[in-house]
Amino acid sequence: MAPRGKTASKTVSVATSADTSAVSSAYPSRAPSPVPRRQPFRFFDLPSELRLRIYEEVLFVKRPVDLDPMNYRLILPRLSPFLVSHRMHEEAYPVFYSQTIRLYPYHGRFFHTKKPLVSRLPTHYRNAVKTMELRLGPGWSKPPVNQNTSASLGLADCTNMRVLKIFVELDPSDSIFTGYRGKNATEETYKWFCVDLLLGILEQVPSIETVEIDAYPGVKKDAPLVMALQKVVADVRLRLTWGPLRGWEKGQDEPGLIGLEKAMAGMGLGDVSRVVEVRA
Repeated sequence: MAPRGKTASKTVSVATSADTSAVSSAYPSRAPSPVPRRQPFRFFDLPSELRLRIYEEVLFVKRPVDLDPMNYRLILPRLSPFLVSHRMHEEAYPVFYSQTIRLYPYHGRFFHTKKPLVSRLPTHYRNAVKTMELRLGPGWSKPPVNQNTSASLGLADCTNMRVLKIFVELDPSDSIFTGYRGKNATEETYKWFCVDLLLGILEQVPSIETVEIDAYPGVKKDAPLVMALQKVVADVRLRLTWGPLRGWEKGQDEPGLIGLEKAMAGMGLGDVSRVVEVRA
């Protein structure tokens, strides 16, 4: 006789439970196991040398830092480590300002600004500057008023600066500039203006140890402006080096042939040393 009522229900329930247990044993549960909570990366546990290397990768740009309309794209995103914490800011800003800082603005939008980049920096940022670039040539017929070495520029605060890079775009003493030098200007006017700039920088920043001179291919090593700058460096007994673009060597009388000059010389196109780039 078949079971009835509660007895029958209990028998069916027991059978079902047995079947379910058998299936569960054959196919283990697929319920996800709890995911371990991710711990924050302990950046400051890294050795200081490695942290500095990371800062360099993040903060360095491939050109001198200057006032530029595109800084909000090129530089501003790189400065995010400054906002992480006070400790990271204190470690990061000396790295950022150790790269080359351009002394006078080069971009046309800021070329005539009254306050170059270095004068806009807080004192502790100027203290961190190690290398500065002085670009000679732009505005040669009428240099803007911001090209000066007055105390308001803040050069005296650059106590850790060791290298001054001078890039000569052109030398207006060349005869091809006759008639374009500006009112009452002679072939030596701009040369002495540049010499005064260099003397003013060296006077206010006695920590400078090395002066590097470089130039565009159209500028010869024996150009009056280049020779005048060399004399200033020699007189104050600083180390003089030649920049990578021109490739001049000490004691070499002839200008090196690089870039466009070398290519044109290789094609037998003769003397191209008078190729110049003019920005009046």
